[in-house]
Amino acid sequence: MTNVVVVGSQWGDEGKGKVVDWLSERADVVVRFQGGHNAGHTLVVDGATYKLSLLPSGIVRPGKLSIIGNGVVIDPWALADEIGRLGEQGVAISRDNLRIADNATLILPLHRELDGFREEAAGAQRIGTTRRGIGPAYEDKVGRRAIRVCDLERPEALKGKIERLLVHHNAVRRGLGRPEIDAKALEAALVEIAPSILPYADTVWSLLDAKRRRGSRILFEGAQGALLDVDHGTYPFVTSSNTVAAQAATGAGVGPGGLGYVLGITKAYTTRVGGGPFPTEQDNEDGRRLGERGREFGTVTGRRRRCGWFDAVLVRQAVRTGGIHGIALTKLDVLDGFSQIKVCTGYRLDGRAVDHLPAASDLQSEVEPVYETVEGWTGSTEGARSWAQLPAQAVKYVRLIEELIGAPVALLSTSPRREDTILVHDPFQD
Repeated sequence: MTNVVVVGSQWGDEGKGKVVDWLSERADVVVRFQGGHNAGHTLVVDGATYKLSLLPSGIVRPGKLSIIGNGVVIDPWALADEIGRLGEQGVAISRDNLRIADNATLILPLHRELDGFREEAAGAQRIGTTRRGIGPAYEDKVGRRAIRVCDLERPEALKGKIERLLVHHNAVRRGLGRPEIDAKALEAALVEIAPSILPYADTVWSLLDAKRRRGSRILFEGAQGALLDVDHGTYPFVTSSNTVAAQAATGAGVGPGGLGYVLGITKAYTTRVGGGPFPTEQDNEDGRRLGERGREFGTVTGRRRRCGWFDAVLVRQAVRTGGIHGIALTKLDVLDGFSQIKVCTGYRLDGRAVDHLPAASDLQSEVEPVYETVEGWTGSTEGARSWAQLPAQAVKYVRLIEELIGAPVALLSTSPRREDTILVHDPFQD
């Protein structure tokens, strides 16, 4: 048995929630290791739909321990609301099935406000953030002025930490022409929310070490996708954390030796939310058809996703930078009925062939995709649970993707339902 890391191999929205939920049946512990409540994972279980942002996908499964690691930035008010919503749906959450790293950074109201202020001030140059304060919270973390979960346990020390934090934030707000933050009001808000969060606080790195030594199977769940990684993504149109598999070690406190099989969740076409380069985007009837069939609206923001053909160059790059061993291919059924399907196999830049997306943002927007056109299929792949149930051309399409990205398909998802999954290789058995 091995531990498994699940990451997105594109710009997020690849269907990680369903795959993690499916895999969690084989796991003992499920860990979120980066990001914040800008993530959106939708699970469909026995006809019920659950929408998660901060809580790991394993939370809906009885008998599993869910952990929010230190690499996650936590909005305590959003987390309390999410716990409450799931409780109304019959999912009981207690310390028995949820733990939160005591050294995780908190997202505060001032972070959400700053996120919005900056986007408004940027005008046409805005990044397209979810305005949930994720980036500003990470800035405070690396700036060594963040308020963390453990700080809520000692109200007597909170005042000094808030004062230090506001030296920075009030100066920024003055520069933006915004009113300063009242320290006492912020302190009162944190004291008030603390009882909703502290019962779950724990020394997560120690807990995971004990679980690993006892042979527990651990599933590490990432948010967003490799192309939104702050180092390896389409910078500056990225998220504020590392989204590749290596972050699972740092963001959970287990060390690289605690990781195992890396599964890259990969959509059978490509989507993106917000601004930034998108070489294979189809702002035409094909793109609209993909969006409508795939119900491509953000779980968190409700924003319409940009849609385009599968980009093998970008996924191959994600396989290499993320150490992906195999992929879970999702939403193949969205391509049902297309007479022809295009796959991007390379780029051209200034008349020359390039085999990767350049790091410079201006060059990223200038690359031209090189397509291979393949025959589509008229039969349905929706709900298929074996290769034999797939049209021959659909199988050929899957094999072409495997060849182009340099990684095999370990799982094939054919609908949002948990049971509509073709298992090729069990990652936990690697």
